[in-house]
Amino acid sequence: MSLTILAIDDSRTIREMLNAALSAAGFSVHLAVDGEDGLDKLSQTAPDVVITDINMPRLDGFGFIEGARARDESRAVPILVLTTESAADLKARARDAGATGWIVKPFDEMRLISAIHRVAGMRAAG
Repeated sequence: MSLTILAIDDSRTIREMLNAALSAAGFSVHLAVDGEDGLDKLSQTAPDVVITDINMPRLDGFGFIEGARARDESRAVPILVLTTESAADLKARARDAGATGWIVKPFDEMRLISAIHRVAGMRAAG
């Protein structure tokens, strides 16, 4: 069974890179352009894992994470933050909001795929 991934990023280039890498790895990929779009698509796609940027217009990644965690159906969905940011205070803020992990851009495809399998396995085991 292939995993369903919701990838949220305001950069079209990053969305295209994620779509190409994750589709090639056998995942079913859905894309959103910002946190608001991500929350809209969250209910429609029922993803196994969410990947979100932090710095986005309309609703940033922190707002998305908080919104996702406030919903019963997505409270346990693993959320990986994929961003250029690496400051410890931002990582702590994301963790406090409910993020599962943090990956710094530019991303290594194999590490990202490995992280997705790892957090999806944590969900299945839990």
